[in-house]
Amino acid sequence: MTKLTPTPAGAVLVAIDMSKSRQEVLIERPEGGRRRRMTVMATRQDYDGFAEQLAAIGRRIIVGFEATGNYHRTLAHRLLTAGFELRLISSVALARTREALHNGWDKNDPKDAQVILHMLRIGATQRYVDPLAAGINDLQELSKTHETISRMKTQTWHRILTHYLPLYFPEIARFAGNSRSDWFLALIERFPTPASITALDAGAFSAAAWPLIGRKVSKARLINDIYETACASVALPVPEESAAITMFRMVIAQGRSLIQQRDEIERLAHDRLAEHVDY
Repeated sequence: MTKLTPTPAGAVLVAIDMSKSRQEVLIERPEGGRRRRMTVMATRQDYDGFAEQLAAIGRRIIVGFEATGNYHRTLAHRLLTAGFELRLISSVALARTREALHNGWDKNDPKDAQVILHMLRIGATQRYVDPLAAGINDLQELSKTHETISRMKTQTWHRILTHYLPLYFPEIARFAGNSRSDWFLALIERFPTPASITALDAGAFSAAAWPLIGRKVSKARLINDIYETACASVALPVPEESAAITMFRMVIAQGRSLIQQRDEIERLAHDRLAEHVDY
């Protein structure tokens, strides 16, 4: 939540409107409110030059900016390591203040820099925490990647349950169980159609399926149930070597890969957090 943080008297205020390749900067000195506008390109030369120019002012510097995707992170880190105070501007607060000051919702870079400067001046800012400097960058990436992988896995799982299984092996869905389990995907990757199961006798199928299913209670009965289900299936009679089943197996392989990636992320997170009191 944005809160009022009093701006120290005599500080030089620097408002930055961040974007992917160029940053619009507005600098205001306390003496008479003199302002200077400049553009900083997203290059190391410009970043270093900008930090040197601010340092040359020889006054306390307070820099404010709105988080813009991840594009603000590199410049913010460069300025933080140079010793400047950084303040974050809430995107919602910036939009409302822009609308109040300019009687409209139109957004453009020069206008945003002016609004950011105004919010710096009245102290309507948040404390900026740099993940790298705070030592949480790795945990943040683990968390974000886990979310992305989990979302992709869920989408793949739903695609299997709502598209492929209804066509090529609808009855097998009742054995799906927990989406975190890999055994079901391993089974249908090896046996994607009822015909691929019934091509074997019950004993041969049991021997092939046994290591795929893992440590299940009443595994023999489960395998027998799956075999009997295949014998009575109403699935489309699509050959196992068809392109359709090749696509089915490709999606299954993607789902299994995502499960492995998620498990690896969770292992890394556990190793890093095992000694943390909150964890």
